[in-house]
Amino acid sequence: MTSAPQNDTKIVVFNKAAQDDCLKLIEMALIEDVGASEMDAGVDCTTDAIVPKNAHAAAALVSRADGVVCGVEVAKLAIARWAPEISLEIHVNDGQAIKAMETIAVMTGPAHDILTMERTCLNFMCRLSGISSLTRQYVDEIVGTGACVLDTRKTTPGWRRLEKYAVACGGGANHRMGLYDAIMLKDNHLAFYRSLVEDNHDTIPTAIEIARKWIDDHESQLPDGKATVLQLEVDTLEQLEIALQTDCDIILLDNMDCERLKKGVARRNELAPRIQLEASGGVNLTTISEIAKTGVERISVGALTHSAINFDIGLDWDITV
Repeated sequence: MTSAPQNDTKIVVFNKAAQDDCLKLIEMALIEDVGASEMDAGVDCTTDAIVPKNAHAAAALVSRADGVVCGVEVAKLAIARWAPEISLEIHVNDGQAIKAMETIAVMTGPAHDILTMERTCLNFMCRLSGISSLTRQYVDEIVGTGACVLDTRKTTPGWRRLEKYAVACGGGANHRMGLYDAIMLKDNHLAFYRSLVEDNHDTIPTAIEIARKWIDDHESQLPDGKATVLQLEVDTLEQLEIALQTDCDIILLDNMDCERLKKGVARRNELAPRIQLEASGGVNLTTISEIAKTGVERISVGALTHSAINFDIGLDWDITV
């Protein structure tokens, strides 16, 4: 699912791990709606009351705004598993830009099933399209700078793979998936570790050395083995100076203004050009362009997932067939 850190349009894979998470979430959504994990065992009071089981219809999923679509793959999974008599004709795929009043897909089949599945499909598509559309706005702001926009772990519990998929569909890149696939030494880790060293100046070098050895010793347990990313968070240029002399892969510059970011990039270029720099904190659509121009390679934005507004998609009854 992880996308390349570039702004070009690219194919994003809805991988098996994301599909597995998605199936669990869809099942939970159906239980909320019809009181059961299977359509035949559940009850849709309104539809059951007035829509004959043998009635057929077609309805279109239509965008109400300009943006980037995400969640078509979710709708395909939901229909294939829980409403296989519905035919889904795709007009716009995940990751593609869309205009207001453009048709994303058309559902054709039992009217009863279309009406019962409507809200489940829309809830997923609206949430994920909101994230992909917001991500595209951030990506567009830094075109040509060489920097990439990354998500964070500030995701909805249970939805992380789906939300990171949406970020990738919007043209962003994925940060670590969780605590299991990369090391990221943050301020609280260092605060704990300072009590274990005699000289505070040794905190960062010693922590990096121990973390690197831990990766080597546990490579068989890690998804990327010895290539597991080792990242460090710093909040001062003094800490950066020390970190640049260590064996870390990425240094996150936390809550630094653009002037300090420029100084950090210049110093990195002198001492350790192999180390990538990531800016985080205070990033929004107004500030990201200037941040990208400082020369950092990565900009992480928690707002991509924790502050995205649902995209407006509706189900328009098309024709009776």
